[in-house]
Amino acid sequence: MHTPKRFLADSLITSGTQYPEKIAVVVEGQPYSYASLLDQARRLANALLARGLQRGDRVAIYMDNTWPCIVSVYAVTLAGGAFLVINPQTKADKLAYILNDSEAGILLTDLHLKNVITEAAPECNTLQRLICSGKENTLAQDLATLTQPVEFFDEVIASSEALTVPAHITPVDLAALVYTSGSTGNPKGVMHTHLSMTFALHSLIEYLRLNHDHVLLNMLPFAFDYGLYQLLMAVELGATLVLERSFTYPAQIFKRMQEYQVSVFPGVPTIFSMLLAAHARAPLSFPSVQRVTNTAAALPADYVPRLKEIFPNALIYKMYGLTECKRVCYLEPELVDTHASSVGKAIPGTEVFLLDAEGQAVPPGERGILHVRGPHIMLGYWKQPELSAHMLKPGRLPHERVLCTHDWFHMDKDGFLYFVGRSDDIIKTRGEKVSPIEVENVLHSIDGVLEAAVIGQPDELLGEKICAFVTLAPNSKLTDKEIRKICLSRLENFMAPQEVTVLDSLPKTATGKVSKKLLKEQYQRP
Repeated sequence: MHTPKRFLADSLITSGTQYPEKIAVVVEGQPYSYASLLDQARRLANALLARGLQRGDRVAIYMDNTWPCIVSVYAVTLAGGAFLVINPQTKADKLAYILNDSEAGILLTDLHLKNVITEAAPECNTLQRLICSGKENTLAQDLATLTQPVEFFDEVIASSEALTVPAHITPVDLAALVYTSGSTGNPKGVMHTHLSMTFALHSLIEYLRLNHDHVLLNMLPFAFDYGLYQLLMAVELGATLVLERSFTYPAQIFKRMQEYQVSVFPGVPTIFSMLLAAHARAPLSFPSVQRVTNTAAALPADYVPRLKEIFPNALIYKMYGLTECKRVCYLEPELVDTHASSVGKAIPGTEVFLLDAEGQAVPPGERGILHVRGPHIMLGYWKQPELSAHMLKPGRLPHERVLCTHDWFHMDKDGFLYFVGRSDDIIKTRGEKVSPIEVENVLHSIDGVLEAAVIGQPDELLGEKICAFVTLAPNSKLTDKEIRKICLSRLENFMAPQEVTVLDSLPKTATGKVSKKLLKEQYQRP
């Protein structure tokens, strides 16, 4: 009898039962079987329950792309909790904010992040305990200042029995919080249920035409939902995931791709740029790759023919999405040449439409605000009803809510979508949403900076690059390079400005406010 998969953990239970000896994941060259993943996830799930985890409780995972991170994701779902993966580049202030905002009681983390953890944990009101991967004999001395109890990841798993029956939840229970930058300057938690995530998962697999024989590569952080879903798709299919921490060492990744015959290559324009640069120096060819996917920023049209040289047997997918619904649309790979500037049509099982600023439908060819309808849209933002109402609008049926992306598109007579621009202040760079206010707050905290404004400028590789404009206090000797260096020390790498410009004054409106519109007009980059 076919057993429906209603929850994220169902994928692991099914694949762990059907393919126990198959390689589930290769983490930096180390293979792990489905049987091992299921067993360790069940043990950690039981340990979480024994430590007081209740249905719907949030568990924070502040880890690199590692084996413990993968085990943690599935352990939390098996235990009936909701996980949130926090980018390991996150600094202490932001980590403390997310932990407090989510009211996470348990933090699963890596020992090498100890300096950030020891700074953030004392500021966290709800955090009750930490479970830390690393060398057991160093835990006590490295985290001795914390008031919360700290346990060793492997020891917790080894001393726990496997959970035989997953915790009771329903498909509309919270599965995950995905934190993304907001216009207020603080990150906001996108609420996704098991229903929204499993629906998105099945839709992605359908249009990407994947099966259990595929070998997926992932170099993107699990805090980025594009990276997370590579794991979820692989486990759902009973396929294999080859996991790396980043694309920092391409030669090592190329070797791994050949060794494991990777067939699915997900990337963002920055990765493809590095790939094409390497190809120009010494020709590359990966005939095993059958799917190449791109999101985050538009893939330049001239990349496509060169990517086909590197991946001669691959279908190339161009896609567009938001964290609030995972994926909106995709372009059929057979149309990548004939519809080079389009991001395609709605993913299977969903609907998109364009409305003008007054909420009226727009005819083909005219620009409108993109709206998304389907089971994949978020429940809302965690503890943010006003922001939720800004994004979730009344739908076509009574009490229905649809997602308003606040992005401008136009649609041709055949239903293909074309991105026009963003209507909000958020900068989308390297696949991540960045709040200018969050960057400005850091700039304002620098001794010697008087005023600061941050805008996004179009960039072929990044989607948008972050450009900062500052004025300095009298007698300040700060340079643009020094300001950028400080930003890199206080922000995740992708949030730090690519350019810092020191001005005598910032353009103002009639009411004395800094005018970002004038900044963009006066300092438009080519």
